[in-house]
Amino acid sequence: MERVLITGAAGFLGSHLCDRFLKEGFDVIGMDNLITGDLKNIEHLFPSEHFTFYNHDVSNFIHIPGKLDYIVHFASPASPIDYLKIPIQTLKVGSLGTHNCLGLAREKNARIIVASTSEVYGDPLVHPQTESYWGHVNPVGPRGVYDEAKRFQEAITMAYHTYHGVETRIVRIFNTYGPRMRLNDGRVLPAFIGQAIRGEDLTVFGDGSQTRSFCYVDDLVEGIYRLLLSDYAQPVNVGNPDEITILDFAKEIIKLTGTDQKIVYNPLPTDDPKQRRPDITLAQSLLGWEPKVHRSEGLKITYDYFKSLTTEELNKVEHKNFDKYSH
Repeated sequence: MERVLITGAAGFLGSHLCDRFLKEGFDVIGMDNLITGDLKNIEHLFPSEHFTFYNHDVSNFIHIPGKLDYIVHFASPASPIDYLKIPIQTLKVGSLGTHNCLGLAREKNARIIVASTSEVYGDPLVHPQTESYWGHVNPVGPRGVYDEAKRFQEAITMAYHTYHGVETRIVRIFNTYGPRMRLNDGRVLPAFIGQAIRGEDLTVFGDGSQTRSFCYVDDLVEGIYRLLLSDYAQPVNVGNPDEITILDFAKEIIKLTGTDQKIVYNPLPTDDPKQRRPDITLAQSLLGWEPKVHRSEGLKITYDYFKSLTTEELNKVEHKNFDKYSH
């Protein structure tokens, strides 16, 4: 049985990846330090004899006994609320954490896929974004801690591939949604749904003309899995090119939830991307992959998940103790 280490295993994407690899017959080792992840996302896996969990920060040395065939490195804060509160930890997991994972891959002769992001393109001057575009990023702005951590992550991954011969893969992930997202993590989709369920007005930043492209989590996981098993080492966009303005998206959420909230406007955050849409030509030709789940279908599944939460969970505000991670 092949073994895979999945970092960030208790997070939104990491937990779905654990599900997928177990379904594919892998022995799965999940690793997470739980500063943004939640054990409830993977507690259904604990009875499995093929799942093991380590509470560990990948920014520190990683030891995994025995053989290891694959590493899926998804450990990182991914929402603005998180990486603005723990900027140093965000930089450390993207740099030291990735270095440790790559070193482990080299030691174990394992193939590794690292989770990059569309944020490497910054506030793009090219639209849609292709893998050949180098980006338009402010390295000292508030979002720079996340953007530059991911850009460094790509650079060190390619260095290990080029100079040490490590089998590496890089996936550039665009906006993804689905069950197990945190309702109060600052990202637009759970924020809108949470506000609608609680009867609050929906908050749009700027005039709402900025765009996003939302990919359902099952589609994303399929793309990641195919890329890991491919022979391609350069970055690959995985996302849904179905682009929508934030204002129109807010109207979709109001229609979906059957609420009658108003839309209110707040100033646009610093360096917030004005456009976001992946060019997935490479993923289509290389992996035979493209998203299958239409936004209307995926949103209904996601909304039903959020509706199943308790009132306490719906109104919960994250109060994680970030102090010990800030040095």
